[in-house]
Amino acid sequence: MKNPKWILASSSPRRIELLRTVGLDPTVIKPEVDETEIPGEAPARMVSRLSREKALAVAGTQPRRGTCIVIAADTTVVAPDGKTILGKPLNAKDARRMLTWLAGKEHTVLTSYTLWIGRTRGEPKLLTRVVRTRVKMRRLSAKRIAAFVQSGEPMDKAGAYAAQGFGMGFIESIRGSYTNVVGLPISQLLQDLEHEGLWK
Repeated sequence: MKNPKWILASSSPRRIELLRTVGLDPTVIKPEVDETEIPGEAPARMVSRLSREKALAVAGTQPRRGTCIVIAADTTVVAPDGKTILGKPLNAKDARRMLTWLAGKEHTVLTSYTLWIGRTRGEPKLLTRVVRTRVKMRRLSAKRIAAFVQSGEPMDKAGAYAAQGFGMGFIESIRGSYTNVVGLPISQLLQDLEHEGLWK
């Protein structure tokens, strides 16, 4: 295949860094997508819907010349109850609430990625996958949680922490893909690219 065009439908520095680490340097285009939760929508359904919408939003801006691969993703944290979505905290009080809930318990991180593969001829191919990782957070004192929230780090992170930030010190164990927790399950993504003949 001759020089396919790679596009990441995300402005996440973490996803950009993960792709560059494995040798991909995609064009970055931030998708214009409404990420509002639909009441009653299951977490896995939500992330898969949003990753598809992001991929299609960016793919629609590209001319049909040559091979173009759009990679889009959406990540969320699911509380220990297995159904409550923990998005980015609304304020410091909300961040403390989330971290108190997660402390000492196991929760799930879901990332859905979508591959949109377009070629000059034929219909584009759309592949969406959801990857789950179980994360156990150690017990945290109220004082430790308050200090972490005061640092400002939790405020733009789903679940009020990041595995690659200071929050990594709160993680006791991970069952599954670490990069999935960061925002893009690289091993699974590369397997799909290999299967499509897009990665060697």
